[in-house]
Amino acid sequence: MPTKGEIYRIAGPVVTVTGIKPRMYDVVFIGDLKLMGEVIQLSREKSIIQVYEDTSGIKPGEPVEATGAPLMVELGPGLLTSIYDGIQRPLPILRDKMGDFIARGVMQPGLDRKKKWKFIPTAKKGTILNGGSILGTVQETPDITHRVLLPPQQNGLLSEIHEGSFTVEEPIGSINGKNITLMQHWPVRQPRPFQQKLMPDIPLLTGQRIFDTLFPIAKGGTACIPGGFGTGKTVMQHQLAKWSDSDIVVYIGCGERGNEMTEVLTEFPALKNPRTGAPLMERTVLIANTSNMPVAAREASVYTGITIAEYYRDM
Repeated sequence: MPTKGEIYRIAGPVVTVTGIKPRMYDVVFIGDLKLMGEVIQLSREKSIIQVYEDTSGIKPGEPVEATGAPLMVELGPGLLTSIYDGIQRPLPILRDKMGDFIARGVMQPGLDRKKKWKFIPTAKKGTILNGGSILGTVQETPDITHRVLLPPQQNGLLSEIHEGSFTVEEPIGSINGKNITLMQHWPVRQPRPFQQKLMPDIPLLTGQRIFDTLFPIAKGGTACIPGGFGTGKTVMQHQLAKWSDSDIVVYIGCGERGNEMTEVLTEFPALKNPRTGAPLMERTVLIANTSNMPVAAREASVYTGITIAEYYRDM
């Protein structure tokens, strides 16, 4: 597959390119700045890319590079307490490197490559494992034990497994001779598989008596808060994220006003978990994608957050 091409036309965040033969939703890097985008339309000679960042200053003729892979997120220990943008770039790390204004085209891994995690295996060497099997555990935060899972697409004989402290990239064992690590990658648009759906039968205590009395929510269920401008939708979302009887909270600020997202980023680190007394951020993943960001990035943030939530659900 040709991986190099050039820009043919630019219309805001939508860029037409020639010279590459990608698949739908493949990630493409645009221009000299290497702005990330994804393929949203294909024709025989041209591909149309929706860019996740501001396209100001790029011009026709600049190079384009196709990755041959869709947008993927990194899943593993270290997700909790993190603050990401819509494509899983850790915002505090980028701020430390560049200040409050982050340059375009910057890439940063979603998980810390240097931190070591104490891995305790529970699977036994020589056993046959299927996708989703638990390999062992990592104490991700004082209250959350992270179960390290075999990726859904892998199965076979567990030929090696080791106890010790590892980074997310170091091998902890091998399946059929292929190394496995604490980290796995997953395409954001592909739902993680499940064996069976269970009927919800346990109430989720929201911390709001009006909800628990008149509009009860079940664990494993879904709730929606419709309403017009200024009616309190985001405030109620904040209350649920702060005080609900849940183990993990993945908060996706998709298209939020900047001041509302700022409120979340400043309040959450200062609050305590009502059940354990631990800092609330220790059970939380924040994805910040405000209303001034390109539509493509806001859409991607929903898929990113859902994929992270499905990963913790699988545990």
